[in-house]
Amino acid sequence: MPEPAPDPAVVRRLLVLQKNEITEHHIYRRIAAITPDVANRGVLLHIADEELGHYRIWGKYTGQEPGPSPVRVGLYALAARIFGMTFTIKLMEGVEQRAQQTDPALAALVPELPRMLANEEAHERELIALLNEDRLKYVGSVVLGLNDALVEFTATLAGLTFALQNARIIAVAGLITGIAATLSMGASEYLSQKSDEGTGDPFLASIYTGLAYILTVAILILPYLLTDNPYLALLCTLAAALIIIVVFTFYISVAKDLPFKKRFVEMAAISIGVSAVSFLLGLAIRIFLHVNV
Repeated sequence: MPEPAPDPAVVRRLLVLQKNEITEHHIYRRIAAITPDVANRGVLLHIADEELGHYRIWGKYTGQEPGPSPVRVGLYALAARIFGMTFTIKLMEGVEQRAQQTDPALAALVPELPRMLANEEAHERELIALLNEDRLKYVGSVVLGLNDALVEFTATLAGLTFALQNARIIAVAGLITGIAATLSMGASEYLSQKSDEGTGDPFLASIYTGLAYILTVAILILPYLLTDNPYLALLCTLAAALIIIVVFTFYISVAKDLPFKKRFVEMAAISIGVSAVSFLLGLAIRIFLHVNV
């Protein structure tokens, strides 16, 4: 008696998983191609081969050979170049784990499923062992520069907005303050790393801190150069600050396995809260010192 045909819904699910496997095979190979460390590259290529093996197992049950998703391959390859191997692989592994949730219907149809899921767990252990990027050694320096810029500079711009009420003058004053603060932050981080005698390079730590600070300053000042309305510029600056906080907190939460919500709320509350106090101080200074620009 012939076996009953598999449920079409199950086959569609298998096709999705099969396409994911071939897509991840190409993603791992693309990341390996831009990974300078030979050992890391070897592990990535090994995992890519295993993903290809999983793709072929799914193919035995679907009878099809779907191609990879070029959009996903391109996006993850771009993410690896911009945000690094650690962030990209951990993000991809998180998506993969959600996609590979055990389905009783799949387990009944595919006897190899338990072994494949065990391989996925082995992947994660191998990946954790190889994730040793230089940029993550200096993430503390980036956090220092970015946090200080967000808190201090949104507060400075908020105070200047009510005190001066002229977008161009605020932008010039902010730029001068930002450049001076960048040099100060970089020098302070260099001396701090030098005195701690850690494993990191003090010069590189100071560069990461300075770059994080000045890039944040540039983004926050930009609205004051694009509009003559200082209050509209301030709203845009606060919105830009929140976007920066969202992006960076998401990066840290993925790369360092930290909770996203708590860190985002904390950073946003501090940045916006200090800005509100500075805004009121700027108003008080304008009123009591009779500043008119």
